[in-house]
Amino acid sequence: MTDSTPARPVVLDVWCELQCPDCRTALDDVRALRARYGDRVELRLRHFPLEKHKHSFAAAQAAEEAFAQGKGWPYVEAVLGRVEELDRAGEPFLVASAHELGLDAEEVDTALVDGRHILIVDADQAEGKAIGVTGTPTYVVGGERLDGGKSQDGLRERVEKIIDGLLDAEG
Repeated sequence: MTDSTPARPVVLDVWCELQCPDCRTALDDVRALRARYGDRVELRLRHFPLEKHKHSFAAAQAAEEAFAQGKGWPYVEAVLGRVEELDRAGEPFLVASAHELGLDAEEVDTALVDGRHILIVDADQAEGKAIGVTGTPTYVVGGERLDGGKSQDGLRERVEKIIDGLLDAEG
């Protein structure tokens, strides 16, 4: 272990909803954080489907299947990048997106039918509510909750300041 590598990565939970335009905007911040910190930060997608978006619960389940198949973040980025198509087409769009990324699209479709990932999505949503998440995106790092659903302004900088402080404390 080198001096610049922490014993374990800082965990950054990103509470997200895949039919949320604000979460699409936040993707640039997520990419920048991933590029800046690499494996020093564990970026975890946490699901918080909102009732106002009728395909968001299915999208969360499809994303979990994509993670199970090893392409979770590329899938999340692909779906968020085309929120309008998800709005219009729903589950067929989720399956088609999986196919475009080379995932087993039939397995994604089956996962939406058999509900194998419902418990993960439900657990994330329940935990989010318990810690005060009310909208997406919301970041939780170092015990602090940062609500990006209200404003993205300065959010990445605030997340970076917390992460830098945590990394310095371990250093």
